[in-house]
Amino acid sequence: MHAIILAAGRGSRLLPLTTDLPKCLLPIGNTTVLGMQLDTLFANGVKTATVITGFNSHKVDAEIAARTSGPQVETLFNPFFQVADNLASCWMARRVMDRDFLIINGDTLFSPELLQTILAAPATDIAVTIDQKGHYDGDDMKITLDGRVLTAIGKTLPLTETDGESIGMLRFMNAGRGIFSDELMRLMKTPDGTKSWFLSAIHGLAQSGVQIDTINIKGSDWSELDTSEDYEICRALFGDSEMARKRFAVV
Repeated sequence: MHAIILAAGRGSRLLPLTTDLPKCLLPIGNTTVLGMQLDTLFANGVKTATVITGFNSHKVDAEIAARTSGPQVETLFNPFFQVADNLASCWMARRVMDRDFLIINGDTLFSPELLQTILAAPATDIAVTIDQKGHYDGDDMKITLDGRVLTAIGKTLPLTETDGESIGMLRFMNAGRGIFSDELMRLMKTPDGTKSWFLSAIHGLAQSGVQIDTINIKGSDWSELDTSEDYEICRALFGDSEMARKRFAVV
């Protein structure tokens, strides 16, 4: 299994924490968000990764170059990161979609147990990792289900049609690799391609009748990192440090 990590963004809602650092390099415990992702992947059998970079990419390159253990990692620079959304980052990684792979948002932290659940789930072409809770807000990437099959995904789904949320980790196997890659190419040729989230490709596939399975990780530890409040949650769940406290103190 290969991992594609989408880490091109700056994380403007985390300013001033991200004045000079991409949010994937914010400290968590004794490492960084990206470092923890890579360590967790490697410890659970994922031996290779591609990291899509953008804002201050040289800092991400330096972080990876300084690593002495973990997966074999390459970086791909997305020169459109300031004007395009993350569908373009996925599009740039098409050449590594020739093997089974995970797509992981660069701001999603997850426990080893959660990753093990995803890797051990029955093999399906495309699977979206989901969680369920009692309340959803405008920031949640909401999903609609028919049993365990995803029929719609998007932040603007009505609450009456919401059955859970995507956590920002997807698995592609077998025919799903080519189906997704072809859909990326199709969307990038449309007028709104560069402005689209990569999950709009998943929504379009689901709406066209392609089976999109789900893996429910309800009860497992994970967190996304969009705001300073999120950062505090991430530190509580995945480890605090003096380095993190000093950076958090500037808020």
